[in-house]
Amino acid sequence: MTEQPTSFERPQPGVDPAEGRGALLRAPKQLGDPALPAQARTEGMSSAPGTATPCGKGKDGKGKEPPVNGPEHSQPASEGPMGVSATRGGSSVEDHRPRPAPETIPAQPGAEQERVPGGQERRSGRGLPPGRPMPMRRDGDRLRFVGAATRRIARGLDLDEIVMGLCRATVPTFSDAILVYLRDPLPVGDERPTGPVVLRLRRTDRIPEERDTDGVLLPPAFEPEPEPSALADLSSLTTELCEVRPGGALNEVLRGVRPVFADAPAARAALPELLGEGGEAVVPGGQHAILAPLRGRRRVIGAALFLRRPDRLAFEADDLLVAAQLATHSALGIDKAVLYGREAYIADELQRTMLPETLPRPTGVRLASRYLPAAETARVGGDWYDAIPLPGSRVALVVGDVMGHSMTSAAIMGQLRTTAQTLAGLDLPPQEVLHHLDEQAQRLGTDRMATCLYAVYDPVTHRITIANAGHPPPVLLHLGGRAEVLRVPPGAPIGVGGVDFEAVELDAPAGATLLLYTDGLVESRLRDVWTGIEQLREKLAATAQLTGPDHPPPLEALCDEVLDILGPGDRDDDIALLAARFDGIAPSDVAYWTLEPDETAPGQARRLARRALARWDLEDLTDSVELLVSEVVTNAVRYASRPVTLRLLRTDVLRCEVGDDVPQLPRLRQARATDEGGRGLYLVNRMARRWGATRLSTGKVVWFELNRV
Repeated sequence: MTEQPTSFERPQPGVDPAEGRGALLRAPKQLGDPALPAQARTEGMSSAPGTATPCGKGKDGKGKEPPVNGPEHSQPASEGPMGVSATRGGSSVEDHRPRPAPETIPAQPGAEQERVPGGQERRSGRGLPPGRPMPMRRDGDRLRFVGAATRRIARGLDLDEIVMGLCRATVPTFSDAILVYLRDPLPVGDERPTGPVVLRLRRTDRIPEERDTDGVLLPPAFEPEPEPSALADLSSLTTELCEVRPGGALNEVLRGVRPVFADAPAARAALPELLGEGGEAVVPGGQHAILAPLRGRRRVIGAALFLRRPDRLAFEADDLLVAAQLATHSALGIDKAVLYGREAYIADELQRTMLPETLPRPTGVRLASRYLPAAETARVGGDWYDAIPLPGSRVALVVGDVMGHSMTSAAIMGQLRTTAQTLAGLDLPPQEVLHHLDEQAQRLGTDRMATCLYAVYDPVTHRITIANAGHPPPVLLHLGGRAEVLRVPPGAPIGVGGVDFEAVELDAPAGATLLLYTDGLVESRLRDVWTGIEQLREKLAATAQLTGPDHPPPLEALCDEVLDILGPGDRDDDIALLAARFDGIAPSDVAYWTLEPDETAPGQARRLARRALARWDLEDLTDSVELLVSEVVTNAVRYASRPVTLRLLRTDVLRCEVGDDVPQLPRLRQARATDEGGRGLYLVNRMARRWGATRLSTGKVVWFELNRV
């Protein structure tokens, strides 16, 4: 559907009547249309070629010159070949009487100066500077303009687009300049803002002082003499912030909701409060300005000020209705944009909360991850990944996919991820973790289904234990460049119920990379899941060949290369990717002992630790390690009934782990001056870099770390 022009200017093809530049058109060189019947003046039996006068004169030729606001559709005579008018028998081919102008269109001053070449009058804009749009004078023009302007405003999705759409739709077709004020901050939905109402100047727009298409310099806005325009910089002449005083004139105008002329008593008192000192200079006298409140669904959210030059026709009463329509549609659009922005913010924050902000840095493994939502406009989904440090320098690697990619899926994903973290803290076997996740999914609902893969990596033994619940199998990239799809039991998805899960233990050699992913990476409408897995394996092998057989590819770059297998039509689902580079801990950096739970255990632990530190050239830590090991082992043998384990790990830090069969975790407390004990954990807390305690299925582990000097 083509939109109709909104003024009497002849529009250029393809120009939106609500477009700000659409009205700055060059006047046509000839108003005659060869497709229309000719109109000729009859003087006797002949007429001068190339001339035409309005019909209705007598043969004596004594008719008077037509008035300024004369026939609107009068056309020059059509000329035939050789410049002769097309006449037949001394009269025109068809006698067409000019249609008189409607009574609602008064004569416009200055029409004598606005004649096109050939002596013909302009059909529009008479009395206006060249290139200026003529104000809308007919109801049809106003309806067409309102329709085009509201469609332009409705195209905006965010706040800035809607405000810009309002400005571009009204300038210069409806007004020469506009100022848009919005509440700061904007209320959202049913929120009831506290504190005073503050309006902030959001955007200004005006007709630029530039040459039109005829090369004529447009005169300064609102200045009859050639001085700097009052609208040259609207933001510098008006205040940016305006506080609406309760009971003030501006408050009363905004409460009235209806647009008012600037010369109305209420508006005259409200404009200084809105524009500030010196701001009244941009407001011309008379009815050349309209102040329109912007009212949303429940409250006024701002105001718009429409301005016209003093040399243009003033606004009419019907223009108030146009301003009201523009203000209403803009305010409703702003309300929707604010609500949409809040929902997008909530969805984005929900997704950020559900996924880990940063990955941990466990000993012996390096991690990298990626997450791509199915749609950028709604960054929510049911895919997740996680890396959870476990006792003994182990780490749990988790990746899962909840059915769907909506807010509900994200909420279910968050509950399952929290459950997995809690179960990992209990140090349960992978198959037990999946079993409890299955029970949790059934408690959430009958249709809450998800796939999940849970793996535990031990850097000391260089082994990994994997349990699967209907998830795509992981891919292991070896140091030499060989990529293999690991054979793990497929299992049933979480939420089915009544299904046993199996775990498999595999080798995890140093330098290898394990890739965990969701099905969005390998499955789409263009390929099945196994074809995608094979493409992923080939992509990993090809990437590893670029760095040579002795150097694994960089982890972050490897994740980016993996995502390149996605085609333009392959983003049908969310994508979660977790890559783990196994560095492991060398056997020479591990010292492990078993101590009997008797009174000689603390002294034996000190001697063993001293020897290990001497072997590692860490004698500077001997005093601190002996003191802390003695305190932790003493606390363990006091309550343990089975042998106590002691392990030292040398990595970037020195880590000490003491395990026993008592499930109760130690608690840090402040000992009184008369207490003989209770200061062991206080010393550990003061001297260690980090420390903690983790409950195991067979007891607990208390650990601490010291920086290597």
